[in-house]
Amino acid sequence: MDALTLPPAAAAAALDRLMARGAAFLGSRIAIMGGAMSWVSERHLVAALSNAGAFGTIACGAMEPPRLAEEIAGTQALTDRPFGVNLITMHPRLDQLVETCLAAKVSHIVFAGGIPPTAAIKRAKEGGAKVVCFAPALALAKKLVRSGADALVIEGSEAGGHIGPVSLNVLAQEILPEMAAQVPVFVAGGIGRGEAILSYLEMGAAGAQLGTRFVCATECIAHPKFKQAFIRGAARDALPTVQLDARFPVIPVRALQNEGTKRFLEHQAAVLARFVAGELDKDAAQLEIEHFWAGALRRAVIDGDVEQGSLMAGQSVGMVAKEQPAAEIIAELMEQARAALAGRLPG
Repeated sequence: MDALTLPPAAAAAALDRLMARGAAFLGSRIAIMGGAMSWVSERHLVAALSNAGAFGTIACGAMEPPRLAEEIAGTQALTDRPFGVNLITMHPRLDQLVETCLAAKVSHIVFAGGIPPTAAIKRAKEGGAKVVCFAPALALAKKLVRSGADALVIEGSEAGGHIGPVSLNVLAQEILPEMAAQVPVFVAGGIGRGEAILSYLEMGAAGAQLGTRFVCATECIAHPKFKQAFIRGAARDALPTVQLDARFPVIPVRALQNEGTKRFLEHQAAVLARFVAGELDKDAAQLEIEHFWAGALRRAVIDGDVEQGSLMAGQSVGMVAKEQPAAEIIAELMEQARAALAGRLPG
């Protein structure tokens, strides 16, 4: 052994110490959360991640309460390990979805897609669940903790799907020094290797959330064509959607570019022309723009329409090289982090 390296056992122990807080909060062996990806993060992938020692998260998305109850029960049939449910705060039946999670004794409820009502946080906690919230800025992180959030996820613009404007690199520097001592903070967005996870742990993060890296897990039900698009994709191919006119704000969605992306730009231009011509009022025009992607993610993930469907992916897609079991992906991430630690001077 090189005198300038840590023994493997010491490196493994050091990594376990860095992850201890996050793992204890999640109830898992490893402080890695699976990102909630609609149509992708269902019972098979979620259970596989939890069974491998990480923490799977069901993506509720647009599910109604009975459908969510089925998915939770299906996941519980595949794993006895803890997992979470990600709820979109704008869902019209958010309160019922919270009750569905509590009735099934889900250990963690993750609120995403906006600032959750304080009443929803309170009810989740009263029902025995731990509450995780997304914090896109320091001021909101403080507000969410005051409202009762037990942990935070800070997700940078490198992530796939709907994104904010700030990179994880900056969010981590702003939020971790202020908030990490108060609650566990998990980092997300563009993370594809263990060395990156290690660097954020050393900055004070309790753990990491990864989504794109798990799309090509063997257990993931995504269509083979969808997985192949990820394996072929490079970081520069995962770009946010473009807004053509400030009068019609479009929430950026990071995805691999395809024919659907090009058509979205054309669709925006056509709708704007009809608005200018007086054929549509502003609300109707905005609705037409927003409805363009309705069903597009399902068409890509489930049906394999990778030309017209939505290929939501984070910039870490370039680090997805093959299909492999979830446990193997997690083992690789942990080994990369341990190797980085082992290469340092002892002490």
